Amino acid sequence: MAQALCVTSLLLFLTGLSAGQREVRIQAGPLFRAAGYPTSISCNVSGYQGPSEQHFRWSVYLPQAPSREVQIVSTQDASFPYAVYARRVSSKGIYVERMLGNSVLLHITQLQMLDTGEYECHTPSTDDKYFGSYSAKTNLTATEFTVSVTTNGPVAEGQPLHLVCLVLGSAQAPQLQGFWFLNGVEIAQIDADGVVGLKKEYEDRARQGQLQVSKPSPKSFSLRIFSAGPEDAGTYSCTVVEVTRTPEGSWHELQRKRSPASQVHPRRPAARSVVVLAKEQAVWEGETLTLVCKAGGAPSPLWVSWWHIPQDQPQPRLVAGMEPDGSVQLGASPGSPHYHGNMRLKKVDWATFWLEIPSTTVTDGGTYQCKVSERLRHTAPDQPWMHNVSVTVKSLKSSLQVHLMSRQPHVMLANTFTLSCVVAANFSALKLPLSVVWRFQPAGSRAFHQLVHTAHDGSVEWGTLLPQFHERTKVSRTGLRSQLLIHEATEEDSGMYRCEVDVYDRNAQSSPRASASSYPLRIVVSLPESKLKVSSASQAQEIAISSTAHIDCSIESRSTGNLPFTIIWYFSPISAEASWVKILEIDQSNIVIYGDEFRTPQRKEKFYIERVSPALFRLHVVGMEDSNQGRYRCEVGEWLSSTNGTWKKLGEQKSGLTELRLRPTGSRVRVSKAHWTGNATEHEEVDIPCGLQALGTMGSLYSVTWYRGGPGGPVQLLSLQYDGLQEPGKDAAGRGARILGLRVTPTDFVLKLRPVQMEDAGLYWCVVAEWRLHGSPGKWVSQASDGSQHMELRVLPAELTFPSRICSQPLLVHFLVVCPLVLLVLLLLSLLCMLSQARKRSRLRPGTQKAKAVLVGPGGVDSCPAEDQDGH
Repeated sequence: MAQALCVTSLLLFLTGLSAGQREVRIQAGPLFRAAGYPTSISCNVSGYQGPSEQHFRWSVYLPQAPSREVQIVSTQDASFPYAVYARRVSSKGIYVERMLGNSVLLHITQLQMLDTGEYECHTPSTDDKYFGSYSAKTNLTATEFTVSVTTNGPVAEGQPLHLVCLVLGSAQAPQLQGFWFLNGVEIAQIDADGVVGLKKEYEDRARQGQLQVSKPSPKSFSLRIFSAGPEDAGTYSCTVVEVTRTPEGSWHELQRKRSPASQVHPRRPAARSVVVLAKEQAVWEGETLTLVCKAGGAPSPLWVSWWHIPQDQPQPRLVAGMEPDGSVQLGASPGSPHYHGNMRLKKVDWATFWLEIPSTTVTDGGTYQCKVSERLRHTAPDQPWMHNVSVTVKSLKSSLQVHLMSRQPHVMLANTFTLSCVVAANFSALKLPLSVVWRFQPAGSRAFHQLVHTAHDGSVEWGTLLPQFHERTKVSRTGLRSQLLIHEATEEDSGMYRCEVDVYDRNAQSSPRASASSYPLRIVVSLPESKLKVSSASQAQEIAISSTAHIDCSIESRSTGNLPFTIIWYFSPISAEASWVKILEIDQSNIVIYGDEFRTPQRKEKFYIERVSPALFRLHVVGMEDSNQGRYRCEVGEWLSSTNGTWKKLGEQKSGLTELRLRPTGSRVRVSKAHWTGNATEHEEVDIPCGLQALGTMGSLYSVTWYRGGPGGPVQLLSLQYDGLQEPGKDAAGRGARILGLRVTPTDFVLKLRPVQMEDAGLYWCVVAEWRLHGSPGKWVSQASDGSQHMELRVLPAELTFPSRICSQPLLVHFLVVCPLVLLVLLLLSLLCMLSQARKRSRLRPGTQKAKAVLVGPGGVDSCPAEDQDGH
């Protein structure tokens, strides 16, 4: 039977395990087993790597040396057992049975008392790495039980006789059968299922309600005779048998024990008197009501019953009765269910009886009556003696008041405010357990929501209305005062607050005895005035080319509450027409976000920010060059975080300007400031000049950028880099195929528009930058630049030309006559251009420097090349 149960447990273990790491499971304990009988313990392993058949080692830690391992048996090593277990293992008194490759049973054929201890099942590792649990433990206790019989003392005839057969020292949950004997003859039995069997005459007495055989607990058997007579005198004993159920369903005996004999001789009662006293005749609801009933006269077994007469119901209700042996029968009191729960009856001596109601209610008030009687078996019940006492239970609710107060009904944002919930009651000296619920009604809402609940046992439960509310809140309670302290107040904290109090009795096992709520209190949270101030001092710095510039943004004062900042850096080139552009921004979470024009890896390496101190931010400009010259400023924002995740700007300040200029290096580029006005006809080609007054330092190269005025500000049309490459401006949409930059001479540049359109009319200018090779390895760096005057281009509408007049002739003439001629002319021009280009290439002298201008036609292919420096 035990083996089948172990196998079932083993299979249940296997279905609950998960893969991924080794896990050893042993049969759950504590295990209580009878000494002298066989027992077994199951063990299995899962989540392992390696062979399917695993090895197991069994050890025990004995009570006298709980930290010392004593080796018992192994499936792998025959020399594993210590000497104390070696003989039992070799004789198969202890052995391991393998159920599966990963599960075994440890069998002990005859359990000894010395086998009590903590058993460990260990599996040697077959895994690639040590990961998981490789052993498990369970406690096994070998037991031997004894049996004894107790009686309710000397018994008078007609009084109850109660015998209890008690099992000591057995397992915690044994399966026991009990047998009662009178003068060596079996009179009653109870099997492990609780089925009672009685001798014939005792069966008749049980049917008449004079006898009862029961099993009050798993380890006790009761024989109760309600009115003892002379035939009940004699020697009583009991026998207890521990059994287990076989796989076939029958009971199998494990061990049996018989109790020593107990003599019973019933005898006749005497007359007596009764007095009832109350320790306190007025108690608070939830307090203990204690009544004492004392009988006078000669000592004898007594039957005592307590009765309750409520104030509004004159009919008495049975509270409880107590027999001479101390057993209790509860009365049926539908209106007072607590009688069956926490009521206590106590027998001090043969004549003194206590009734205690530890957790009273208002309905427990009224009159209590104690009845004392002696019953004779063969005569009518005797006339009971009785006495009454009146008690009052005062209501807690009638004395309970709750007040909500705050010294700061108007709170500035980000400040701290405190709410106090004060309980006033006449029963404050009782120091009863309280629970407090703080509720909140947001502005604009009609319902109160739970913020936090502090239970009477000290546990705290937070509501879900305001996220992260508990992270900035502290709840405390001292006596009858509870405080709610809220840090860093937000606008969401504005609204009505209320506290609710529940009062419990001392044991706090039932529902609240009384409840009360405070009047609502309004709290208004408003935005504070920002105290943010940023340094407004302006300065100018001259920075050596290729060095690093440092620009500070200093916060001189800030608002209280350690509010987060946003820092935005702006840049404006030296040109008067230039607008401010954002370099980078640090948001409220200290995340750096670059502006649209500064998101390239090169720009991110050039501009980066450092937080030098909580109030000082520094922008670094690495590798200073001409394009970095200009004005810089920072903009600081002070923000407040709302509980709903939104941000509110409390204040904003701009810093003074910092102007960065390159330190003069002895060479300065100068662009011609000559006035130029050009007239062009629509569909023609026009050149807009840009020239230097003189060449700069030997070894310098030049780049030129053309701009055009527009309604939204300057428009960058084209850049001709120092290495001759052309870069269309990002704002020159629609013109890329019609514009071309050329270097005519080392000091002269041309912007070519072809063909000119009416919308090309306007103001044009150029900016020339000087580049020099710096550092090792060398790097081309812009160190100076200069711009031209604004040049005006006027565009006149075109008149009809000869080809246009021809193309306006009838369609048939156009296709048959004009179009073939036009195609032939274009083909001849292309051939002439190719021949001219070939001759020019053949005449080039070695070492002659060619202009690096590229002529891009409307179709995207190269046309005739530019002239070289010699004018070819």
